[in-house]
Amino acid sequence: MGAKAERTRGAILDASFALFAKKGFKQVTMKDVCEVTNMSRGGLYSHFSGTDQLFEALLERITGEDTFDIENEIDKGTSATDILNSSLSRMKKEIGHPEESLSIAIYEYAQMCGFERIAKLNHRSEEKWEKLIEYGIERGEFNDVNVEEVVSIILYSYQGIRMWSRIMPIKKQTSDHIIDHIKKQLIP
Repeated sequence: MGAKAERTRGAILDASFALFAKKGFKQVTMKDVCEVTNMSRGGLYSHFSGTDQLFEALLERITGEDTFDIENEIDKGTSATDILNSSLSRMKKEIGHPEESLSIAIYEYAQMCGFERIAKLNHRSEEKWEKLIEYGIERGEFNDVNVEEVVSIILYSYQGIRMWSRIMPIKKQTSDHIIDHIKKQLIP
């Protein structure tokens, strides 16, 4: 794929993110995407065959970027505590802006397309967090914890609060409590 096609594809994904965050997965049509991107149907379909493929590309992009950041920081020798704080800060920001969350769209997508695809993406997140926690333990920055247990606490409390934040307002201190608990588990 050429550079122009990659830029166009990236612009489609950028515009689609807000659309899926606002409307969920089920309500987004290719016509909606055409409208927000100012593209013709033919132009859009030359990049994505439908909303399923578009949403999958969006999820792959998000997961790939997150994984790369952690791995890149570890490769650079960045402190595990700094990586953790940065990751938790991003999580807190996302929780504070539920209108920018894909939670409902992901849930709807999984219902329609099967949970196997989401399980695969979730597994990548588990691997990312496992790698970070093991890195922190090896460097002596983190407590020697049950890695799998802490990863479960991080992922499922985060995913749960993110979903709930789309349904009802979440107090700022709720996300603070979760983040503080995670830090207490890991940082001596």
